[in-house]
Amino acid sequence: MNAIHRPRLLSPTNLAIAVAALGYFVDVYDLILFNVVRWESLKDLGLDAQQQATTGVWLLNIQLIGMLVGGVAWGMLGDLRGRLSVLFGSIILYSVANLLNAGVGAKEGPLAFVGAFDPMTTYAVLRFAAGVGLAGELGAGVTLVAEMTSRHGRGVAITFIGAVGVVGAVVAGVVGEEAGWRTAYMIGGVMGLALLALRIGVVESGLFAALGKGDTGVSRGLIPLCTSRTLALRLFSIVLVGMPIWFTLAVIVGLAPRIASAMGIDPAPKPGTLVALYYSGAIFGDLASGLLSQWLKSRKRAIAVFMAGTALGCALVLILGARGAAWYGAATVVMGFFSGYWIVTIMTATESFGTNVRATVTTMTPNLIRVSAVPVTMVYLALADATGPVAATWWTGAGCFAIGAIALAFVSEPFGNDLDFTER
Repeated sequence: MNAIHRPRLLSPTNLAIAVAALGYFVDVYDLILFNVVRWESLKDLGLDAQQQATTGVWLLNIQLIGMLVGGVAWGMLGDLRGRLSVLFGSIILYSVANLLNAGVGAKEGPLAFVGAFDPMTTYAVLRFAAGVGLAGELGAGVTLVAEMTSRHGRGVAITFIGAVGVVGAVVAGVVGEEAGWRTAYMIGGVMGLALLALRIGVVESGLFAALGKGDTGVSRGLIPLCTSRTLALRLFSIVLVGMPIWFTLAVIVGLAPRIASAMGIDPAPKPGTLVALYYSGAIFGDLASGLLSQWLKSRKRAIAVFMAGTALGCALVLILGARGAAWYGAATVVMGFFSGYWIVTIMTATESFGTNVRATVTTMTPNLIRVSAVPVTMVYLALADATGPVAATWWTGAGCFAIGAIALAFVSEPFGNDLDFTER
């Protein structure tokens, strides 16, 4: 009798999807955790309310700058040495950094040696190191999976990675509020290190391997992006499309205590609770935006629908949120759902560039979007001093969404592109 061949559950492709998804879970957990615990941790380290706000933004910006540095470095490494080296190297770095972060200012325990150094300096160094590490995982994972799946199936696979990863933010919100900031950082570090055990069996992208055997004169990594105005503008446009997402996170969620206080909400919504609510919506938003892009056979139209929904969600937070913390939280769920176009934006970057720069672009894109929070928060803080926190949120948000909509018009539709090509 002929044997019946069934697809293996843990085929190389499925294993790569699983590792990328779980890696992104830990990545998002660690990335969002600081937004959840920064107020508690800075208070525990002796800072008053005003210092917590200013120092919190400073530390967030340092982490984001680390992500910018890591986005460039890991992306180039991915195109020069392979996707796997980035996937696991980045996990090691951010896991160790977050584990050590649990010891900032500690006077006793196994991490007390970290507490021997100046708390704020140590906090900043570890946030920078964590940012560098966090910069690599998503881009490497998405690039690897995109190059291992079919042109029409990769959207579903990447959507799955995004949905699993977003759950990490919900877990970060819950753990950060319930377990305390030191324990929450330790959990993130341990989860990341445990994930490395899944490295066994994951194989390198066939397209990358073929590139190494082909034309050795093809430039890789950052050089083509720096020498081609067309490629640079293509990347810049995609980054601006995603910028409104990090306005919602860095300002409306991250600075919620300040905005809610200006609205007269007492007690103000807790950052950890808002993060959990935001990403509870984003879990379904990631799935919905990814599947909508598959159904429409268009990444651009799906992004347009969800960007408009995100703007509506922001308006609901500012209009209904003044009624109380419960209303602020409910509107945050809506805003989080529509912000789920994040994963389609990353898909767009992956599908829009050739194999010789794909890892660089896919790794840089989410990190450049995240780093956009630096100028956004700077503009917000300047406006808040002049117009007040609520008006500043309206004006900053309007600018971000206008820029994002204009940038989307300049992005070419990448759905169904054959990824077996290089950039010259």
